[in-house]
Amino acid sequence: MTAIPKIKGLRWYIAVLLMLVTTINYLDRTSLSVAADTLTKQLNISVMQFSWIIFCFQICYAIMQPLSGRVIDWLNTRRGFSLAVIWWSIANILHAFARTPFTFGLFRGLLGIGEAGNFPGIAKSVAEWFPPKERAMATGIANVGSGTGALIAMPLVAWIILKFGWQEAFVFTGAIGFVWVAVWLLLYQPPEKNPFITTEELDYIHKGQKELDAEGLTQEKGVWKLVLRQANFWSIAIPRFLNEPAWTVVQYWIPLYLMTQRGMDLKQIAMFAWIPFLAADAGCLAAGIFSMMYQKLGLSVLNARKATYTTAALIMPCSLFIAKAPSAGWAILWFCCAGFGHQCLSTTALTLPADLFPRRTVATASGLSGSAALLGGMLFTLIIGWLVTTVGYGPIFVVIAFLD
Repeated sequence: MTAIPKIKGLRWYIAVLLMLVTTINYLDRTSLSVAADTLTKQLNISVMQFSWIIFCFQICYAIMQPLSGRVIDWLNTRRGFSLAVIWWSIANILHAFARTPFTFGLFRGLLGIGEAGNFPGIAKSVAEWFPPKERAMATGIANVGSGTGALIAMPLVAWIILKFGWQEAFVFTGAIGFVWVAVWLLLYQPPEKNPFITTEELDYIHKGQKELDAEGLTQEKGVWKLVLRQANFWSIAIPRFLNEPAWTVVQYWIPLYLMTQRGMDLKQIAMFAWIPFLAADAGCLAAGIFSMMYQKLGLSVLNARKATYTTAALIMPCSLFIAKAPSAGWAILWFCCAGFGHQCLSTTALTLPADLFPRRTVATASGLSGSAALLGGMLFTLIIGWLVTTVGYGPIFVVIAFLD
């Protein structure tokens, strides 16, 4: 029998797989924002109705995050993650059949149910595959996909809409998820069961995780009780509630803002609106770099996380300059600063459940804190819809400058 080939550094291949699925996740969810101007014109969807469609996604996403995390903890990472991706891929394809705000909201809600499994799945995978000192970098690599998905969506979805139509954009982006699932099922197993891992890498992973276990993580029963009663959980959930509105603005409203307030057309959006998401990707990687840098300066793992988060939060006041920027180019520059700062601190927050909770509860803790984040994003989305139609975008940028 032919021996199964071993892959050196397999954990980093897993991190790349997590980046790719996050790219697909954000490609699917950002497709709507790129198509927003087309949909508002062709289907007579108002700005307020558009905000409600986004809200449908967010409320389903928020409700399902802890449930998805619990399902992934229960089913295991391999099967639970596959189920989530298959679900959201089908939901994204269904957008092609929507014709009213109600049906868009319905399919958007189904998309949110599936996509809620992404970050709990990432947290669980990182906890299984990485020792604590590497988790911020691994999460940063995975979270690069959030900016990359939106970055790709701008030119890709715009091109598909111009060439074929908006329906085809949803079908194409939705179908990509099935390819990822096939690769995931082939390659992913926990380190202890994975036939491709080397003995040296398995020992390295186990040694690092035992060091974390020695810090006092319990194995008592009652997952929800174990997570919710800890101050550590609320120290993650409350900041995530406050930082999500900034990403809501960057993710969903940049194309519409640049079109309606800066006079850009769909071709210009395809050419330039992806740039803030490239900066956001740099912020994801910066989280890992800053965390390791602070550890080398003598800080503990958790204090290095705190220092990284604080550094990133201090960048966010750059958002103040967006509304008064003298040109679209300057507005995009300040959006870049906001995207970089937000994704740096967001990646840090996403890493913490793997640092603070037993492996069997990581996805649940990540999902519950994700619900807190989405609650903040949902409330702000409705406020955005009202502010845009009554006052304008200025106050929005003031708020996101200081929430972090």
